[in-house]
Amino acid sequence: MTDHHDEHDHEHEFGPLAELVTLRDWLRYAVTRFNRAGLFFGHGCSDAYDEAVWLLLHTLALPLNRLEPFLDACIPAEEREVLYEVIERRVNERLPAAYITGEAWLGDFRFKVDPRVIVPRSYFAELLEDGLSPWVESPELVESALDMCTGSGCLAILMAHAFPSAQVVGVDLSPDALEVAQANVADYHLEDRVELVQSDVFDGLAGRRFDLILSNPPYVTAEAMEALPPEYLHEPRMALAAGDDGLDVVRRLIAEAREYLNPGGVLAVEVGHNRHIVEDAFPDLPFVWLSAEGGEDAVFVLRAEDLPGTPD
Repeated sequence: MTDHHDEHDHEHEFGPLAELVTLRDWLRYAVTRFNRAGLFFGHGCSDAYDEAVWLLLHTLALPLNRLEPFLDACIPAEEREVLYEVIERRVNERLPAAYITGEAWLGDFRFKVDPRVIVPRSYFAELLEDGLSPWVESPELVESALDMCTGSGCLAILMAHAFPSAQVVGVDLSPDALEVAQANVADYHLEDRVELVQSDVFDGLAGRRFDLILSNPPYVTAEAMEALPPEYLHEPRMALAAGDDGLDVVRRLIAEAREYLNPGGVLAVEVGHNRHIVEDAFPDLPFVWLSAEGGEDAVFVLRAEDLPGTPD
């Protein structure tokens, strides 16, 4: 009698959700729920289907790249409750999925994330796969590299893998972000190669020089900040907003980087869709724009000798 009563309560509590039996059922439900809610997908997944697959597999502790074998698996009642809560949280709170799962991916690299850091996403992940060739002649020759505005530490860690001889410095203004970065550096056992520094751009790096300075800085314009989907509002504002024209940090990088680059060194900066703003602001600089999948002209490169400042 009690069992029947419990079952009845459960069915009453979840209504039609009691009819969602298999992972296939739950996947269909999640995709519909996400689409009807008009969610925005800009944090690693491109659409409702990809995001639903990731959230469901992660919640069920299943391998993220193996959906097919589990599609017809039955989901027990207690796991259904958890799936329902995750789906509702994504819809009602508009939280990026990475904050729900506590992880984000750049290629094959996994990073811990939480709302203290921006969710990792960068065209540099692809560009670093071939070591920023041809701008970097040989990955082995890079001895010192800087990731400015490191956030979760993701690009500093990718740089340590791309440039096996390099000592890498990751800089961020936020002590909270650096705590997350420290956990990620430790996860990759790179404490001896990746140093984290709290600094407002170059302020804390006096006297240091690098073969490569890479940055995915805040670059969202004031106008674009006003129009951001709710998902982005969970991220640290300081990791996105960069003044009226989005160039607050980019201006400092261009003005000051030469002093921190070795001769022949390279500055590479990601600026999203702001190419025209950058070129209008610096009409005399010989920017070269790199293309990555989905990101035509989102990253510019300048050699030390092309940057403003006095020659060595």
